[in-house]
Amino acid sequence: MELQLDQLRALDAVIGEGTFDAAARKLNVTPSAISQRIKALEDAAGRILVQRTKPVQPTDSGLAVLRLARQIQLLTGDTARELGEAHQPADRPVVIPIAVNADSLHTWVVAALGRATAAERPGAGLCFEIHREDEEHTTRLLRDGTVMAAITSTAAPVQGCTVRRLGAMRYRPMAQPGFARTWFPDGANAKSFAHAPVVLFDRKDDLQFRLVRHYTRKPVDPPRHYIPSSAAFNDAVQAGLGWGMIPDLMIRPEDDLVPLDDKVFVDVPLYWQQWRLDSPALTLVAATIAEAAQGALL
Repeated sequence: MELQLDQLRALDAVIGEGTFDAAARKLNVTPSAISQRIKALEDAAGRILVQRTKPVQPTDSGLAVLRLARQIQLLTGDTARELGEAHQPADRPVVIPIAVNADSLHTWVVAALGRATAAERPGAGLCFEIHREDEEHTTRLLRDGTVMAAITSTAAPVQGCTVRRLGAMRYRPMAQPGFARTWFPDGANAKSFAHAPVVLFDRKDDLQFRLVRHYTRKPVDPPRHYIPSSAAFNDAVQAGLGWGMIPDLMIRPEDDLVPLDDKVFVDVPLYWQQWRLDSPALTLVAATIAEAAQGALL
């Protein structure tokens, strides 16, 4: 296949922006030019690459070409920054999309990314596009080319990726003292967990029920609150809406929370998976993430 760089950039922009018009604005060309580049790319690939819906969606074949487009974009950016050391800074920053679970994003990852940008040569340019996703589902974004790297609970490497163990986040079942007295008067047991309201991050969040199964040995259906924010999740537990699994990194004495069982916790292993590319930018980010994980995780 003869794939042109401007055609690959057009595909990346169309999928990233969602429409041909928005992609045209991003690349500073006309919508007609974007349409022509996509059509030429599809002709070269010999198949349809995008579904012309709103927003535009890639086909299965389009996902494969999209991964290539983003890999080339990363390597091109690396080369431009390297040449900039001898000549002038690159006019485009290297954009690295990363999938991160909410609790890691809220506690330690942002500081690590800050150290990565601080390590860069001034003017070189390194930007991040963060996709917040549950750690058990971040690998999907790696497979479809949406992100170049992910913090995940999956140890098996995604095809075309490398994997590195970061450590583990320890979670404990916590509750507001008054809530614990009302719903767990005899401590943590199967009957209480079957009826006590519970706070969940979203419908993918299985962490609370992973612990509940330790007590009940069977499915239960307690009242549920869905709070899709790490900070607001803790606020909901503090407000007595329900009990929830809170990471040690976010448990503070001033929050006035009590564990439902001092001896029980859940450790969630975390791994860094990234595209198998010789990219200085991606290597720098991986190193700062690994260093930060050493200080934050078990």
